[in-house]
Amino acid sequence: MAALLEARNVTKVFSAGILSKKRAVALEDFSFTIQDSPPSFTAVVGESGSGKTTLARILLGLTEPTSGTVRYKGKDIRHMSRAEHRTYLREVQVIFQDPYEVYNPFYNVDHVLETPITKFRLANSHKERRALIERTLHAVGLRPEETLGRFPHQLSGGQRQRIMVARALLLRPRIIIADEPVSMVDASLRATILKNLSQLNKEFGISFIYITHDLTTAYQVSENIIVLYRGAVAEAGDVEHVVQDPQHPYTQLLVGSIPLPDPHHPWAAAKAPAGLSGSTAESCKFTDRCPYAMPMCVEQPPPLFRTNPRRVSACYLYRDSPATVPETLTDVFAGSVADSNQDHAAADG
Repeated sequence: MAALLEARNVTKVFSAGILSKKRAVALEDFSFTIQDSPPSFTAVVGESGSGKTTLARILLGLTEPTSGTVRYKGKDIRHMSRAEHRTYLREVQVIFQDPYEVYNPFYNVDHVLETPITKFRLANSHKERRALIERTLHAVGLRPEETLGRFPHQLSGGQRQRIMVARALLLRPRIIIADEPVSMVDASLRATILKNLSQLNKEFGISFIYITHDLTTAYQVSENIIVLYRGAVAEAGDVEHVVQDPQHPYTQLLVGSIPLPDPHHPWAAAKAPAGLSGSTAESCKFTDRCPYAMPMCVEQPPPLFRTNPRRVSACYLYRDSPATVPETLTDVFAGSVADSNQDHAAADG
């Protein structure tokens, strides 16, 4: 059976212009698969410029990769028929970082919810459409009587973002790509929105790709995690393994930058010691910042090493582990989800 969504050896290179030789690799040889079942929740984390948003745009079909393919239900999204593309647009939804930019200030928020219902013919009458909207608003923790009929500026940022979650849910998607969905929301509302996403994953069987720079929220809601650095996978696997015991020096730096809620533990952001100089395009991307950099790191980039069944790390510190290909993430994540489901079943028992 074909995977639900698959990125296969995707690379995206941006150039400065026709007459310029400058090139920027935003994403390099990235492979990733979301299986048809069970529904999964995968976080993609990294600092600004790591390739997270480029990945989201490629998966949504908004940006074409320089090489590699994105397939939905086994079909290259660039070569879909009109009917297949319509299904893809309905079943793969997105929640953007800034909800306010999505709204037209001349329309009340009802317009945002009614448009997809009309476009995809989800209701046969005004009454049916209204009932569908109200059920969906309740599902994301909003009261229709306090939401509908208002203009975007009359709602809080958290309310506007939850309406965008409701809009995605209306279409009963198979996958939602959430690109920094809580970064512009007050801290008090982040937990509420993240809880909404987690409920949609469990109750409606929707798989999530949660793109964020925030390791803390990624740890709260995700089963699997991919750590990107300058467009390449630094480390990936079960979120408990990666966050609780980071192996790659870059992941260690990210985790070390999280302040601990302990008044007796003074916090200072982790600093990466200077690495080896003289790195090139053929070097490990983290060489110039890595405290463990070795001559081999400059000579060629490391592959992904399978350090245990539920994790991979692109670092020569683990060269005694078997080297793998990017497609191995499929097996790693499948094991993580299976173990997570067993843990939940044991807890329920």
